[in-house]
Amino acid sequence: MKILNCPLNGPRNILEFSYGGEFHPMPDPSRCGSKEWAEYIYFAENQAGLVTEWWYHLASSYWFLAQRNTITDEIVRTFEVNEVFSERVEFSTQPEGDQNNG
Repeated sequence: MKILNCPLNGPRNILEFSYGGEFHPMPDPSRCGSKEWAEYIYFAENQAGLVTEWWYHLASSYWFLAQRNTITDEIVRTFEVNEVFSERVEFSTQPEGDQNNG
């Protein structure tokens, strides 16, 4: 049985988790173009070696990050997202140009 250490719930069977994809820094949504945003959403580096990944604990609905060696499948460490994110990013729901027409 493979164990994954959830930062919130402690060591758990890996079957309690869902893989969320490779982590890479988000571009500023108000300053990037469509191509840069699409690359952020749809493309991953898929590199061999140490990568940072999103993981989700199904029972507690808790997202966190893990560093995993993709060659050995060893999970080096898990950590809370506040180590990477200092504030919440808000996305506008109005089309650009309509933001003053509330």
